Amino acid sequence: MKGGVICSGNIVFDILVRPVDELQWGGTTFVDAIEWHAGGNGCNTSRALSILGVPVRLLGAVGKDEPARFLLQRLEQAGVDISRIERVDAPTASTVVLVRSNGERKFFHRQGASKLAFANLITFTPELCAGAAHYHMGSLVVLPRLRPHGATVLAAARAAGLSTSFDTNWDPEGTWMRSLEPCLPHLDYLFMNEEEAQMMTGQQSAREAARVVLSKGLRTAVMKLGGRGCAIYTDGCEILCPAFAVEVRDTTGAGDCFAAGFIAAMLKGASLDEAGRFANAVAAMSVQNMGAVSGVVSYADTEAWMKTARVRT
Repeated sequence: MKGGVICSGNIVFDILVRPVDELQWGGTTFVDAIEWHAGGNGCNTSRALSILGVPVRLLGAVGKDEPARFLLQRLEQAGVDISRIERVDAPTASTVVLVRSNGERKFFHRQGASKLAFANLITFTPELCAGAAHYHMGSLVVLPRLRPHGATVLAAARAAGLSTSFDTNWDPEGTWMRSLEPCLPHLDYLFMNEEEAQMMTGQQSAREAARVVLSKGLRTAVMKLGGRGCAIYTDGCEILCPAFAVEVRDTTGAGDCFAAGFIAAMLKGASLDEAGRFANAVAAMSVQNMGAVSGVVSYADTEAWMKTARVRT
């Protein structure tokens, strides 16, 4: 696992329904697709990293049911090391995703096994860290037993010699910065979308939101701007990377794929600008297909696609 990634996060059985542009109770709505996919921030990011050629070891929990078998099989098929995934006495976390014609989504989520995941604090032993260079926290606020220990885990990862990153989620408890702030001094990269950044910092613009988190010890803020691409901030530096012009079918997991692309590029020695452009490309590949990582291809194939892909203006 030389140059690999340890990833922690939730592992979710996704049922995607498309298109659903209106909800009407008491009748039947015909749709084009009802599909089963592997999902969850930890699962999506790990699978995308592995497809991109980055060795990855996933930490998380599933139940002892059929959805768990399906998820573990998909992870193994992608090449993810699943040896540290727990099997707990709870139903595997599941989400029904309603996808509009324009790719927007509505989630109905059952936490299930996620409630029991990480009962023991992550310890970065030599065995766990063997071959790893980076730790990515793919979920925190949706994992109740891990949530109070985010800063401790990130500090331990740093102490073990790993670089670190964290991808925020929508906070169901609404505590936002109270959960994030202790983590910031221990982070090399923070990924946030615009809505999360606004809720975290109270700022309307990506630039001002980045200024807030950078002032609290963060090294690099990576703002996911959806169809506009991304913006990357360090102290005194702003890098804007426009998105690629593609037809959007499903945005489920696009942010996870973006994070995977960025991490993969940084581990290869890319500049922040290069990493941002590559991450945009991986996300663009994702949104053209149903399911989080269905469209993700190898690192080399992604680079080849970028050479002819059109950038939004």
